[in-house]
Amino acid sequence: MNDLSSQPQPETPEDPAAGRPARQRKPDWIRVRAPVSEGYHETRRLMRDLNLNTVCEEAACPNIGECWTKKHATVMILGDVCTRACAFCNVKTGMPRAVDPMEPENTAIAAAKMGLEHIVITSVDRDDLPDGGASQFVKVIEALRRNTPNTTIEILTPDFRGKMRSAVEAICEAGPDVYNHNLETVPRLYPTIRPGARYYASLRLLEEVKAHNPLIFTKSGIMLGLGEQRLEVHQVMDDMRSADVDFITMGQYLQPTPKHANVEEFVTPKAFAAYGAIARAKGFLQVASSPLTRSSYHAGDDFAVMRAAREEKLARAAAKVGA
Repeated sequence: MNDLSSQPQPETPEDPAAGRPARQRKPDWIRVRAPVSEGYHETRRLMRDLNLNTVCEEAACPNIGECWTKKHATVMILGDVCTRACAFCNVKTGMPRAVDPMEPENTAIAAAKMGLEHIVITSVDRDDLPDGGASQFVKVIEALRRNTPNTTIEILTPDFRGKMRSAVEAICEAGPDVYNHNLETVPRLYPTIRPGARYYASLRLLEEVKAHNPLIFTKSGIMLGLGEQRLEVHQVMDDMRSADVDFITMGQYLQPTPKHANVEEFVTPKAFAAYGAIARAKGFLQVASSPLTRSSYHAGDDFAVMRAAREEKLARAAAKVGA
């Protein structure tokens, strides 16, 4: 997922007479503590000092307290204004500002100061740019390779509508370790939840990454609780495996504001565990499936597990050939 879901809000009674919609009460397994640690505040100051945006803040990610305490942050490049208005997303929509030429170097400085072994870079949609913003991803990857060569790089890109193939080719040439692009939901719900995108175009993007460089790990995620059916989720898993996606993430959709899509269901931890077991059986190298799972949550640890799983798989295949 694009990490674009709301931080849990105080559960206060609403007054129907005042015209305010009743806020859904979240189950106990969704609740998180407010961020108060010094590590959190240090990370926040660093992002402000370097004029960097984070999806953690813009999307009000529920895991921000935990991640920022550990000095893990997902940098959101190309500004903080998106050219699209998806029904699940809390990022501002409108006409974006000019691309910041210092963003790549500042991102590398932040990675170095936080001592990141693994960094996740995402962006808003920039349909206004000729390349959709692909060149900025390339510049960020190159700056990280120069300044923090031991940091592994994970990118989470938009679909680059109308310019996908050239964008993917340029980014793959820059050599990220993980290429993530989220399908977000099941195809049936795209017209209402993700109207500016096309499900099969997103699948083709993931296929293009593997076609260009099979060694780049691919990753994709979906939100649950939007009204999808169980078999539809299974089909999305199959579609991802057909595109040779290595890593699937599944997490609970949370409504950012009353104007966004409703939560149709709070999926239980037990149901998430069941989905995770099915995904593993389908052959993903790594699976993250829980109510609070987000695309970049524990991304570094998950990358290490995924890389080890690929090495083990290759070793088994080599042993079978040699037998």
